[in-house]
Amino acid sequence: MNLKNKIYQKLKQVPRGKVITYKELAKAVNSSAYRHVGRCMAENKDTKHIPCYKVAKSNGEIANYSGTGGIKTKIKLLKKDNLEVINGKVDLKKCGFRLR
Repeated sequence: MNLKNKIYQKLKQVPRGKVITYKELAKAVNSSAYRHVGRCMAENKDTKHIPCYKVAKSNGEIANYSGTGGIKTKIKLLKKDNLEVINGKVDLKKCGFRLR
C-alpha cells in the first residue's frame, strides 16, 4: 500500500465529532511529511468516503477543502459532526484526535 492510501486509511479511523491535524496524521503513518498529507487531502477525489474535512492545522485552523464548495462546505460538514467552528478554528483540546 502506498503512503497516500495509508494516509487515507488512517483518516477513516477518525471518529465523528473529532478532527486530526496534518502532523498527527503524518505521525500515524510513520512520516514527518506533513505537507504530503496536505497534498493527499487536496488530491482527494472521493470526499464522500475519505473524510478529509476532518483534518485541521496544528493551531486548530480550518484549512482548504478539495470537495465541492471549498472551505464553506468543510465548515458545514464539521458543524454537522457537532463540532464548533469559531473564527475559522476548532478547539483541538475538545475535539482533537490522535491515532495510536
